[in-house]
Amino acid sequence: MSYPRCDFRHPLNRSRRIVLGAAALLAAAWPSTAGAAAVPNASDRYDIRQEIFPLPPAREIFASTYYTHPQGLDLISIHQSSPRSDTVDGVFSRRSSDNGRTWSKQENVWVEGKAAQKGMHRRFEKGSFLDPKTGRFISFRNEADLPTDEPLEGMRQWKMHYRVSEDGGRTWKVDEPIIHRGAEYSAAHPLPNVWVGKNCFMIGDLGSEPITLADGTLLVPIQISPIGPDGVYYNPGGGFTYSDAAVLRGRWTAGAHLEWELSALAKGDPAVSTRGTLEPTIAQLTDKRLIMVMRGSNDKKPQLFGGRWVSFSNDEGRTWTKPELWTYTNGEKFFSPSSCSQLVTHSSGRLFWLGNITPQNPVGNRPRYPLVIGEVDRATGRLREETVAIVADRRPQDSEQITLSNFYAREDRETRELVLHLSRGGQPYLYRIKIK
Repeated sequence: MSYPRCDFRHPLNRSRRIVLGAAALLAAAWPSTAGAAAVPNASDRYDIRQEIFPLPPAREIFASTYYTHPQGLDLISIHQSSPRSDTVDGVFSRRSSDNGRTWSKQENVWVEGKAAQKGMHRRFEKGSFLDPKTGRFISFRNEADLPTDEPLEGMRQWKMHYRVSEDGGRTWKVDEPIIHRGAEYSAAHPLPNVWVGKNCFMIGDLGSEPITLADGTLLVPIQISPIGPDGVYYNPGGGFTYSDAAVLRGRWTAGAHLEWELSALAKGDPAVSTRGTLEPTIAQLTDKRLIMVMRGSNDKKPQLFGGRWVSFSNDEGRTWTKPELWTYTNGEKFFSPSSCSQLVTHSSGRLFWLGNITPQNPVGNRPRYPLVIGEVDRATGRLREETVAIVADRRPQDSEQITLSNFYAREDRETRELVLHLSRGGQPYLYRIKIK
């Protein structure tokens, strides 16, 4: 398979001079992967400004803000401090009645105790959602009782819970685990082919935001770790972890509960993505098809093409096409590391994607810069190369390992700007993106 070669004259390709250790060691063993085009920078299409989001600095802060009612400017800020990879030690909230100009005093939502830090109960808030049909505010979290601190133990233990509020998140009417409809399912066996202790299901990142269909059905993009022939978690790709993407379809029942049903899997091919398909983000196209953009990986096999994966649904998220490499509208491939991304539908009807695009083939998760925005063609579901622009990039003072990822974006009701939360160097920032 051949790909168009990269234009290394592009100024953004200064990062080509950054030699990642893993790539250098493997260069002699593996043939180089021919590149995609250089990272575009259609900066004239957007006005982008950076602001400090007023939170106490920490090693890492996952911040997000949500409107809590169908109208008005009431916001809730949910932020989590993370002293370790892929977990948190505290979840905190604040409120604003003036669209984020001023904030209330910080309140503790949940603080992890010392026992949890040694490998007991873990909880990771994974985003909130205002259902436009009912006005209910929904919060999702991953939970696990981990017997050890082994990082991969979570691939056998994570499960999901949801909460429902009818007063903008001040009180919670429902707080329960997500369990598939049907008598055969339980907390121990919550979904088809998922058994707690053998494999897991979870929301991958804050960008895996739900959407609501015209009939009121909620679609929640998730990931599921597979079970192998021995009946426990299986990693056929050989990367750090392995998952398949899917969607939970939720229907409202009495008492503000949701009845859940799992879609068919959007299964990756371990021969081309060593970590499968994970951290899906979804949106609706103009012909009512659904698009799912997913993270993949070439972890442990850097000779593979590191890109973004895409799948489509013609039946409201019940089934999904076989994942394929996502491309620009002209069919050209582009490099993207193994990192989260997010699709955001703007009030103008336009659809935007935020994520990382690199000028050379990534090595697993790296590099996670620059962070870009681009418009998705809502007829074809492909990314419009001429609209891709850089939101944030590595600065001279930044480490080569800087992570411009793990973000969350929403639209501002007053300005119609996209507001993106991103932490860099322990400092939480807002990036305001005005679309021209």
